[in-house]
Amino acid sequence: MSTVGVLALQGDVREHLAAATRVGATAVGVRRLAELEAVDALIIPGGESTTIDKLLRAFDLFEPLKARIHDGMPVMGSCAGMIMLATDLVGGIDGQQSLAAIPMTVRRNAFGRQVDSAETELVWEPDGSAMHATFIRAPWVEACAPAVEVLATATGPDGERHPVAVRHGNAIATSFHPEIAAPGAVHDDRVHRLLLDLV
Repeated sequence: MSTVGVLALQGDVREHLAAATRVGATAVGVRRLAELEAVDALIIPGGESTTIDKLLRAFDLFEPLKARIHDGMPVMGSCAGMIMLATDLVGGIDGQQSLAAIPMTVRRNAFGRQVDSAETELVWEPDGSAMHATFIRAPWVEACAPAVEVLATATGPDGERHPVAVRHGNAIATSFHPEIAAPGAVHDDRVHRLLLDLV
């Protein structure tokens, strides 16, 4: 059984642990180098990207994590995790660093503030099916390299459609929170299953 870690420095860790368990992985929190070295894949949860960046460096995990991703470890980032996986940021703070796993530019808080958080229906491009998505102070992909596969798009406040789920090699990123289900709905775990398929 594959071991999927969830970066447990900040953000919605518990929900991702539950989702990874539902798709058949052994799910563990990751806070230390030894824990990072022991996992087959890693999820970077939503939260605050600037805080995650600072804590990764404070815990001496930034460079080891970047190295493992670039060596091929499957990784998934949701919301703040998408920001962490980008090569370039729009709206980042001075000194903010990212892991440069996906050749894309991501705009922080693109969909607006906390009060602008919303749920919507997307089309999951790999099979054309519907997907319910929860956006919370969400980013979007401003631009990406041709090699980046767009898995879903959504209409932003600017009236334009923007990529909100992408895949590139061993890395998956979503603007929305795939670990969160609509009230009373069955969890949609296909993004977590996609990560497990990469292991």
